[in-house]
Amino acid sequence: MAYDFQVTVDCTDPHVLADWWAETLGWEVEPQDEAFIKDMLAKGYATDAETVHHHGRLVWRTGAAINHPTAGRRMLFQFDEAAKTVKNRVHVDIRVGAENRDAERDKLLARGAVFLWQASQGPHSWFTMADPEGNEFCIS
Repeated sequence: MAYDFQVTVDCTDPHVLADWWAETLGWEVEPQDEAFIKDMLAKGYATDAETVHHHGRLVWRTGAAINHPTAGRRMLFQFDEAAKTVKNRVHVDIRVGAENRDAERDKLLARGAVFLWQASQGPHSWFTMADPEGNEFCIS
């Protein structure tokens, strides 16, 4: 049996990082139900400390998700107060094609990514980079 899965990224600012990754991948930020959140607050099931305003909307403080526009893939960004301090054990590979790699690297750098190194294996090469919170990813 095949299973579905999502990739989850711990981060200190889930909504900002979800926005960054949604733009990077051409995905969509998953909407949160502001009316539901307000109802949970009114009924005492949640507190104001569990929410935050992002782009003028009330959202859950602890997480944000992005979705592939057609394939049903999902990445979740969940709050962790600890900043990243060691190398990732899992990372995202973004395949843009060798002819687009330099331009994509430059666009990502302009948006706050950090270039870490270039590597190759046989005829394949890639750039290892980090997102604005230091999470490594590769573009090839």
